[in-house]
Amino acid sequence: MSEVQSESNTLGQQILDQVDAIITNCELNRKPLEIDPARNELFLLFVKAEAAGLVGEDSEPDISADGICKSLSQRWGLQAAAQDSVVNQTRLNSEQLEKMRSLWSVMRMWMEWTYAWERWGEFHGAAGEEVRQSEAQTETASQEASEAASDEGP
Repeated sequence: MSEVQSESNTLGQQILDQVDAIITNCELNRKPLEIDPARNELFLLFVKAEAAGLVGEDSEPDISADGICKSLSQRWGLQAAAQDSVVNQTRLNSEQLEKMRSLWSVMRMWMEWTYAWERWGEFHGAAGEEVRQSEAQTETASQEASEAASDEGP
């Protein structure tokens, strides 16, 4: 394994451990993940993972929303519990459900940040100005069409 790959694996593991710690802390203290300080802490981890190139689904380690979900669900035994639940036609216990909800919450935020991060260039700088002008033209045309339709009446 190359030194760069080893550093990526170490950083990926650190990020995953910190996400786990934030989730656990919020669960223990009955605090939502979606508000600060947890949201900010998670976002800073996202920024660190993205800067290291670990957020793409083909990255190794995979610190995308799906990668985090897969890793933490394995770590917490949720993958096996969910499979057993289906096979045995039983419900997950309350602790497993709480962990599942926490994972969904982190996944949702992580996916939203990924989407926004990937589209940043479209809305900033020269490319962003072109998009804004195009959207303004589309909105103007839509308004004109609406006005014309309302002028025609029933």
